[in-house]
Amino acid sequence: MQAVLSNARHPEYGEAIILFPIPGNEYDHCLELLEALGIGDPVERDCFIREMRQGPPVLKRLTGCNVTLDELDYLAKRLDSFDDQEMAKFQGAAVSCNCHGIVDLINLTFSCQQVTIITDFTDLEEIGQIHYMDLNGGTARSKDLKSLDGRKMALDLIEGGDGRVTPYGVVYENGMKLTQVYDGRHFPEYFYESCLASVILSLPDRPMERETLYFPCTESKIARALRRLGAERPEQCVAMLDTSEISEAVCGVFEDEYPLNEHLETLNALTRCLQKFDEQALEDFHTVFDTVWPETPEEVLCLAENLHDFAVVPDISSAEEYGWFLIKTSENLAVDPKLEDCVDYQKYGQRRIQEEGGRFGDRGYVAYLGTKSEIRSIMDRNLSEGQLNQGLCQKRNTSMEMGGVRF
Repeated sequence: MQAVLSNARHPEYGEAIILFPIPGNEYDHCLELLEALGIGDPVERDCFIREMRQGPPVLKRLTGCNVTLDELDYLAKRLDSFDDQEMAKFQGAAVSCNCHGIVDLINLTFSCQQVTIITDFTDLEEIGQIHYMDLNGGTARSKDLKSLDGRKMALDLIEGGDGRVTPYGVVYENGMKLTQVYDGRHFPEYFYESCLASVILSLPDRPMERETLYFPCTESKIARALRRLGAERPEQCVAMLDTSEISEAVCGVFEDEYPLNEHLETLNALTRCLQKFDEQALEDFHTVFDTVWPETPEEVLCLAENLHDFAVVPDISSAEEYGWFLIKTSENLAVDPKLEDCVDYQKYGQRRIQEEGGRFGDRGYVAYLGTKSEIRSIMDRNLSEGQLNQGLCQKRNTSMEMGGVRF
C-alpha cells in the first residue's frame, strides 16, 4: 500500500509518499523524508495521512488520521501475509465492527480469522465447510469434513439472520471479540521476514511491555524500540535472545558470559555479516568458530568480518590428510599414480601446518592467512599442548623431499 503523509500542523512543509511495507534498505531513507517534514517520531502519532493510495480499499478509513510510521509499516506487513480469503475477512470485519483507527485495524488482523465471510453463495457445501473451519480455528480433520453436512450448516448460518452485508461480502462475526494484542505502543512479535536472530527487550520494572528486534536491522530501529520502551540505552533493558538461526555455541558467547543488552550492536553487526554468506561460507564460519573458540562477542564478529582470510578444509583431522588434500588440489603438484607410495603426505602436511600456524578442530582444518594481530592472538590463545601435538610439527632444519621433488 502507498500512503501520502504530511505534517498536520505545518502542511506547507510538503508531503512524503511512502510505499509499505518498507524494504529494510529503504527504512532510514523514509525517516529522512519524514524528518524533513518535522514528523516521524517513534511514539507520537505525528504522521498525518493525507491520502491512502493502492492497497486494500478499506484502509481509506485511515485518511485524515494521525499515525506513526512504524504502525503503518506493521499493519502493512500483517496484511501482506494475508491470502484473498483472509483479506476479505479483514475488510468485511473492519466494516462490520466499525474499525477506523490504526490501533483497532492492527488488532483486527489478529482477530478477523474468526469471522465467516460469504462472497459467493453458489456452493453451499463449501460455505458450510469453511464456516465449520472458521469456528474451529481455521482447521478441521478430513474425516470431520467428510461427515459434515456442509449444505445444512450453510443454510443454518444464512437463515440465522446474523450476517451483515458489507462491500466485501456478508460477514458473520461468530462472536468475535476485538482483542487488544497491540496496546498502541509496543508491537506484538511478528516474523514478517526470516531473520537470523530476534531479541526481546523490556525494562526491569515493566517486564510485560516488550519490544522485539529482528536482526539484522538498521540501527535506527534499535533506537526507536528503545524510545517506545522509555529507555535511552540498551544497557537499561533486559535483553533475551528469543530465536536464532545461529549455532548455540555462537549464541552462547552473547548469552552466557557477556550481557546481551551490552552487545546488541555487535550481534546486529554479526547477523548483518552472516546474512551475506552463502551456505558454504556459513559452514566455513562455524568451522572457524568451533576450531578457534573466540571468547567475546567482539572476537566472534572479528572472525566473521575476516572470514575471507581463513583457509578452511572441512572433514579432515590429521596432517597426512591435509598434505594429501593440498597435493591433490594443486595444479602444480600433480603426482603420478605410480609414485603414490613415494609421497610422504604427513610430512608435507606438517610442514604446511607449521608455516600457516593452522590447527584442527572437530569440523576440520583452519588456518589464518591474514595479517591482523588481533586474530593471531585469538588463534594462539587457545592453542593447547594437545592441539600443538595434533596439528603442528616441531621446527626442523632439514628439508623435506618427496620422490626427488623438494618442498
